[in-house]
Amino acid sequence: MATRRTGFAEQSDLLDPPVAAITAEGHRQRLRHRLLTAGPEALADHELLEMVLFIALPRRDTKPIARALITRFGSYAAAISAPLRDLQGVEGVGEAGAAALKTVQAAALRLARAEVIDRPLLTNWDALMGYLNAVLARERIEQFRVLFLDNRNRLLADEAQARGTVNHTPVYPREVVKRALDLHATAIIVVHNHPSGDPTPSRADIDMTKEIKSAAEALGIVLHDHVIVGNGRWLSFRREGLLG
Repeated sequence: MATRRTGFAEQSDLLDPPVAAITAEGHRQRLRHRLLTAGPEALADHELLEMVLFIALPRRDTKPIARALITRFGSYAAAISAPLRDLQGVEGVGEAGAAALKTVQAAALRLARAEVIDRPLLTNWDALMGYLNAVLARERIEQFRVLFLDNRNRLLADEAQARGTVNHTPVYPREVVKRALDLHATAIIVVHNHPSGDPTPSRADIDMTKEIKSAAEALGIVLHDHVIVGNGRWLSFRREGLLG
């Protein structure tokens, strides 16, 4: 015998989606209110991720997606800096969600860069380290960057010269110096990261630094420092007496 649906059941089925939508919107409003009244510190990492995803995925319940991101990457910061392919591998994120997370990361990097642009870097070291940590601390492969400075030690350009593997990046001192000349830079700071998190320099790091310094000095360019960035830690060759 066929089962006949009652009018009550039909009405209940029709009401379910709007009720779910109202519940989700109420949750979003509570998070917004807490952010605006108590500040971002009042929100957990997954709640901040939820709020970012609200914008990109307005018709989705973003709470389980945010929790999946935390489970996969461990923290808010690690989630927004994760590789695009890894983000899109989390169910529900998709292209729109990944783009929203990468927009937040880009905004954070621009804010950090604003703290060092047009300022003498050698007297704004803490701001510089904050910027370099934001750029490099969570990179999973080695990246070699050069900060090109003018005669007042202000930043002319920050450029990634090479990307390598998890523990090696090929660096060509003559290319570094040539680019400095192209930009009319009078000084440089070279930077690379150690994905292991340990900023202790290797023998190859020390030898490469000496080669860059020699090539730069031959053309009147000063190597101010070589900084190695780990995860939450950094090392300065100048402070460690390793510049030679």
